[in-house]
Amino acid sequence: MSVPTDEPVAPDESSVIETDILIIGAGPSGLYGAYCAGFRGLNVTVMDVLPQCGGQISAMYPEKPIFDIAGFPAVRGRDLVDSLVAQAQPYGPRYLLGHRALHITHETDGRPVVHGDKGTAVRAGAVVITGGVGTFTPRQLPAGEDYLGRGQVYFVPDPVEHTDQDVVVVGGGDSAFDWAATLAPIARSVRLVHRTERFRAHRATVDKVRALGIEIITDSEVSALHGASRVERIEVRHRTTKATRLLPAHTVVAALGFIADLGPLKDWGLELRARRIAVDTRMATNLPRVFAAGDITDYPGKVRLIAVGFGEVATAVNNAATVIDPEAALFPGHSTEKEN
Repeated sequence: MSVPTDEPVAPDESSVIETDILIIGAGPSGLYGAYCAGFRGLNVTVMDVLPQCGGQISAMYPEKPIFDIAGFPAVRGRDLVDSLVAQAQPYGPRYLLGHRALHITHETDGRPVVHGDKGTAVRAGAVVITGGVGTFTPRQLPAGEDYLGRGQVYFVPDPVEHTDQDVVVVGGGDSAFDWAATLAPIARSVRLVHRTERFRAHRATVDKVRALGIEIITDSEVSALHGASRVERIEVRHRTTKATRLLPAHTVVAALGFIADLGPLKDWGLELRARRIAVDTRMATNLPRVFAAGDITDYPGKVRLIAVGFGEVATAVNNAATVIDPEAALFPGHSTEKEN
């Protein structure tokens, strides 16, 4: 995954950064928002608690094809993020990766100041929150926590690392089946274990995994992991018969879903609806100079798609521009009118 150049991570010591627009969240909507702000000639800073750009795409399905991006019949998650970073890069956005936004204050002139967990504060003309589902914590594999980082993983950011390995994927959702299908051509073996015979994954994805000949072990749970310095094999127990099997495993992917949490944003005084941020047609929140876009927002008729997030963040940034400068036009102009 491409990492932005110039200043990808700010120093940890206390400092105050001045910026026109602070975007909180470096997922697809946030990255496109950085382009929209740069196109208008605005200075932009992007903050994200994750150490890389891309949000859930980078963390959970970088190799998965995405089919609902306008103009692309299919685009791999990793490539989409790389392209969004490249699109914004000519405008020199500053990235604060690995920084969590803790709380917000407003100065006497109304400008928001967002304080991060590493002592950095960002004073902005406006803030645009594009935090997706907020902070997401993987659901733990009870039998595998002792081997976390020693063969037990939650995500597969680089499938090549698992070449010629015995892999066991635990879970029944789309991520579990996607990773099983992705790893099958390069791993020595791939098995999928799920606690029931019913799957949350789409039927077409399940059929694809079956067609690849991947063994799917249902009504079973991983009861133990074994190995000296790292995982070497796992024990799988049938939930009804209690019979057990020992399977070779260099990698155990715990794809059991995640718990989403708005984290510190809950205490900012934002109007929330079912753990989402309420916005109006300008994508403005109830806080002055604070906007939001993407999956983290809620309004009547909301559709949670990446494509929708792109339109929302363009709306948010351009409305924020008129708040920063009341003389500025809402419409930014067409990109085709800009000189190369």
